[in-house]
Amino acid sequence: MEKNRVGGLRLELEERVSRAFVNEDAGAGAPLKRFALPERDDPAFDAVAAEVLLEAAREGDTPAAEQATGYYWGEPKLREHVRRILARAEQSGDDRLEQLARRFLR
Repeated sequence: MEKNRVGGLRLELEERVSRAFVNEDAGAGAPLKRFALPERDDPAFDAVAAEVLLEAAREGDTPAAEQATGYYWGEPKLREHVRRILARAEQSGDDRLEQLARRFLR
């Protein structure tokens, strides 16, 4: 432990991180959601991955979908699939899905 004087006050500095800043539960929260994804070599994988990313975003859980699909939000490889989802959302009047698809395509 190191001791310093600052403005007449003595401070004790510990070399290790305070326990208040350690998140021992990181990654140990609720179990990851399970997504129905085909095998990665399946030709439909990217289309399903696009659906999964958008639906997870609707639920506020994009990180879980990114982990499950291996794709990040905005992945260029999925743009054509997201354009089709956008057209479907516009046709069906699903305003939230339309908004999410437009955000993905930015």
